[in-house]
Amino acid sequence: MATKANGEELSFSGEIWYWRGPSPYHFVTVPEAQATEIRDVAREVTYGWGMIPVEVRVGDTKFQTSLWPKNGGYIVPIKDVVRRAEEVDDGDVIDIQMSVRRKR
Repeated sequence: MATKANGEELSFSGEIWYWRGPSPYHFVTVPEAQATEIRDVAREVTYGWGMIPVEVRVGDTKFQTSLWPKNGGYIVPIKDVVRRAEEVDDGDVIDIQMSVRRKR
């Protein structure tokens, strides 16, 4: 499958990790190869603070969110409703299919 962020789908696997900050949340880190593809279109799609709007599929669950910039790359927030629906949690490796949402 193509790994282009210019309208095509990005696919990767990653481990769910939990951030216990003031707003605790679960994330998956985008691998460097896909982060590079996203950086190539970031200026065209960001709505501020480096946030990149995406549509994500985990298993049978599809949702919209935004990638967060972190340490020169990106992280995908994994909503609790998605984790419950797909029966995944902290430490699990999941497959992610994702496409960058273009501004209209």
